[in-house]
Amino acid sequence: MAILAPTSVSKDPLFLRTSSNSSSSDLQRISLNPPRIFGSKLKSGKIEQTQLRLLTASNNCSDLTAKASRKPLGLTEELKNNKLESVVETDDGSGLFEDMKRRFLSFKKHKYMENLEHYQNLAKGQAPKFMVISCADSRVCPSTILGFQPGEAFIVRNIANLVPSFVSGPSETNAALEFSVNTLEVENILVVGHSCCGGIRALMSMDDEVEKSSFIQNWVVVGRDARLWTKAAASKLSFDQQCKHCEKESINRSLLNLLTYPWIEEKVKNGILSVHGGYYDFVDCTFEKWTLDYKEDNLKEKHGRISVKNHLFWS
Repeated sequence: MAILAPTSVSKDPLFLRTSSNSSSSDLQRISLNPPRIFGSKLKSGKIEQTQLRLLTASNNCSDLTAKASRKPLGLTEELKNNKLESVVETDDGSGLFEDMKRRFLSFKKHKYMENLEHYQNLAKGQAPKFMVISCADSRVCPSTILGFQPGEAFIVRNIANLVPSFVSGPSETNAALEFSVNTLEVENILVVGHSCCGGIRALMSMDDEVEKSSFIQNWVVVGRDARLWTKAAASKLSFDQQCKHCEKESINRSLLNLLTYPWIEEKVKNGILSVHGGYYDFVDCTFEKWTLDYKEDNLKEKHGRISVKNHLFWS
């Protein structure tokens, strides 16, 4: 069993430290070939009156030149198989939907039709094993990063992947929790945080008094405890390092907040449901995963530490 100690910091902190008496096996490193997430794509030019501007790239993709062309209006150049191809895009943005249409039809042909029986079964109902709470950040898509296929994970995304406590009142996050845990009967809840999180940065930057007119502040204040612990534990570090500390600390606070829901705590206590934390660093494409080691005395924190097990590091 490993102990997460947010108060243990360094100049280059991971902040999810195991205790000194924990064995090195508590943190395993697994080498994986990182999946290809995005293909190469150049941004489109704009149409000014009758002249069409196309963006072409030099060998190092840094120099852009505008040229007139007889090609159809609103072309976006796209790199495919080392060849420059064109996608129709007009001033109203319909080219984006043409691209979306092509991707949908490709999905239908190569995924849906080739696995027709599976998708027909999904049409009758869902039985996912995972409930995932992830950030709304466009760079952090759980299905892409962790390979979830349709029917495998019930996913809710919000700013800074926060879980409000039971007493906080209704929100889309705890509505999703209630449905996934009590109706779908998922076996795992995974809270996924990430590097360079704007929501956490907003949390760390805000004043003690919440600005009532700010929707963002009124949401991220859910992570206030993580902010307070970070300020106390990492006060001597740079602001960027404090934010990284808080990105991970907020995940642990969310895991503890999950246990404030009676129907979640009961299932965790009985071994029916497991609660996990995850941290995706998209700067170097690594992923950290740990599981809350539930004990009744963990409901009352001891010096800001929570017990974890199965702490893994994928790189």
